Amino acid sequence: MNDIQPYPHYKPSGVKWLGDVPTHWEVVRLGWLLRERGEINQDGEITHVLSLLRERGVIPYSEKGNIGNKKSDDITRYKVVRPDDIVMNCMNVIIGSVGLSSETGCLSPVYYVLVGRNDDQPRYLNAVFQCPQFHQSLIRIGNGILDHRMRIPMELLKCELLPRPPIAEQTAIACYLDHADGRIRRYSSAKERLIGLLEEQRQAVIHRAVTRGLDPDVRLKPSGVEWLGDVPAHWEVRRLKHSVTLVMGQSPPGSDCSDEPIGLPFLQGCAEFGERHPNPVQFCRAPQKISPIGAILLSVRAPVGRLNIANQVYGIGRGLCAILPHKEVLQTKFAHYQLEILEHGLRLVSTGSTYDAVSVDGVGNQPMIVPPLPDQAAIVEYLDKATADVDAAIARARRHVELLHEYRTRLIADVVTGKLDVREAAATLSENTDESNRLGETDECPELERAHDHAD
Repeated sequence: MNDIQPYPHYKPSGVKWLGDVPTHWEVVRLGWLLRERGEINQDGEITHVLSLLRERGVIPYSEKGNIGNKKSDDITRYKVVRPDDIVMNCMNVIIGSVGLSSETGCLSPVYYVLVGRNDDQPRYLNAVFQCPQFHQSLIRIGNGILDHRMRIPMELLKCELLPRPPIAEQTAIACYLDHADGRIRRYSSAKERLIGLLEEQRQAVIHRAVTRGLDPDVRLKPSGVEWLGDVPAHWEVRRLKHSVTLVMGQSPPGSDCSDEPIGLPFLQGCAEFGERHPNPVQFCRAPQKISPIGAILLSVRAPVGRLNIANQVYGIGRGLCAILPHKEVLQTKFAHYQLEILEHGLRLVSTGSTYDAVSVDGVGNQPMIVPPLPDQAAIVEYLDKATADVDAAIARARRHVELLHEYRTRLIADVVTGKLDVREAAATLSENTDESNRLGETDECPELERAHDHAD
């Protein structure tokens, strides 16, 4: 990969996001390359429902998990998708919600289903759609207040200009990117598995400490909650609402929200959670619900149960609940540790036809173990030390994954826009090499082996 060089000669493309392109490439309108399939699942014959995730592309709905909107009970309005169709979420394309289908199925009408008009390589065209520069260029033709929720009209989208190398070169680019993508994803997958094992290890340490305490010989009593088990006899088990104040978020009118720094930073949900503190993407002039500094922020809409800490005053929308522990009975840090293990209970009471959500009663009625304050302080001190190394290892692994994703994004953009010439490199690849780089296979990873040992 390090030996890949630019093309020998370039020409202006006339497209700002694209820049110069190789002299022998064309620049053509999207509508000349692709058209909408326009096939509707009217008779309901196709029962295989698909979904689109930004990080995974087009996948079976059954593999999506507990995120995003739920499928409709009536799929006769759904659009039909065939292999090699490009699927695009017209509301989220600006953040990269585009993917290539490998199977026949159907999906929500909110998606555009695009099929090639000519002999162009679908994998190459899909790779062009992965370019962040292209996503950002679409903002000027979008309809909506928020950049990340703009609807892109098809009548304007089909007028956008895209690079078009010769067909044989498109195939070479697609093969090279498949090979590179396989290598990147294999190592990324190993890192993700490592993160999963480390998080399991962390949760086991926290669960033991906040439900049993630090004294191995302490007398226990039934908690009355099946998934909590027995707890120390001198501890209380009470409803969460009796130990904290709950502030359920409420979304203001859209006109009150803006990208301009006017009013308070505003959080709609856990999509804006950072690793340690929130990263708001908008502001609100007069938020109806406010989270104070130090409050525990809990996601009450899918994915339910994610946590963060308010490092400043925020306005909060309906996707969040601010939890303020009563200091006379509950330490904030201890409450945070205990809330980490309450995700199971929250899932049991989550409801919703479009997406999972938890009501204020669902949150407030969760069982909370309340040890004496000296016990809480000792547990917090112990867990801060016991989880420090694991947290550092998780942070390192996540940073590695971020860097791999950044490298992948940059590589795709440079190759599909002609900034790098991969024709010679692609010619050296073989089908056997591609087979060895299938997604899901992982390189050996010493850190992963050590994590397995710790988990055991």
